[in-house]
Amino acid sequence: MKVAIVGGSEVGKTSLFGALTRQPVKVGPASFGGDNQIAVVEVPDRRMDRLIEMFQPRKQSHASVTFVDGAAAPAGGRAFGPQFLQEVRQSDALVAVVRAFQSDAVPDPDGGLNPLRDYRNLEAELILSDLDLIEKRLERMEKQDRSKPKSAQGGLEKEILLRMKDHLEQEQPLSSFPLSASEDEVVRHLEFVSRKPTVVVLNIGEDAIGQEPDPEVAAWAERSGTPIIPICAAVEMEVAQLGPEEEASFLEAMGVEESGRARLLRTVYQLLGLISFFTVGEDEVKAWTIRRGDDAVTSAGKIHSDLARGFIRAEVIAYEAMIGAGGSKQAKEQGLFRLETKTYRVQDGDILNIRFSV
Repeated sequence: MKVAIVGGSEVGKTSLFGALTRQPVKVGPASFGGDNQIAVVEVPDRRMDRLIEMFQPRKQSHASVTFVDGAAAPAGGRAFGPQFLQEVRQSDALVAVVRAFQSDAVPDPDGGLNPLRDYRNLEAELILSDLDLIEKRLERMEKQDRSKPKSAQGGLEKEILLRMKDHLEQEQPLSSFPLSASEDEVVRHLEFVSRKPTVVVLNIGEDAIGQEPDPEVAAWAERSGTPIIPICAAVEMEVAQLGPEEEASFLEAMGVEESGRARLLRTVYQLLGLISFFTVGEDEVKAWTIRRGDDAVTSAGKIHSDLARGFIRAEVIAYEAMIGAGGSKQAKEQGLFRLETKTYRVQDGDILNIRFSV
């Protein structure tokens, strides 16, 4: 899974990237035309931590998310250069960073701080990018149609694109454009950016940590159904450099139960309809990412194609039952494992062992 961090100049994208990836980053005046930063980030999961503690495996593999952060655009220019736009198109979701902090080092934007305005400006860039894409696609289709019989011209894709074009020209993102499953299949190859699931990060100042978001922003988020997370990226970047115990102590001192980093990763998972199941043992404890509603045979295929091809049954136990039993041996003695067929819908936190034959 890949997530692109998007936002205007000097909103804190690089600080957030550093917090998410636990990598030291250089924060300063915006640079233009640079390479994209890409990093794989482990998804924090207390269940995974507890299973590792229980099984003491030789190897451990957390679920992960790939984050990409592109270079800022010059003031007054388009928000995305060609290289970064391609990364955005290939991403599964977007994290849109908007500024809600004041700083002596970074002047306020023209018109003062206004996170909702800045997000709408960013959304307008996404809309323009998709409008450009549709217009170029329609031009290519028009050229192709000239060499075809009249009865073979056009088609469903052209009809859908024309409707999308009208929608975008009304300054509406494609996330609000209704598509049936069959229509979505026809245009999915175009990878529209304004249709991607989006989480808005409200980059706040240290003095606003623990406070409720601005009422106007909160009301907009509720109306639009857009997840919004207040994060102080500068503080989170410092916290990310600490060890686990130091981080826990720091967060407690700040009066925060969970880091913004963990909240954001969990929100992205929920937004994309993703869940985790586990495989456990002395060799390895591993978290596997699937879509909510995936069945047992699909989940087996995530582990290895042979397990899906030769699937017989899945031995399943819920995470809570495993922890309550105290281990696999005790769970088997108590009869807590159950056998499920390939149509079983795997639940978040299930622990699976696949029986197969090839």
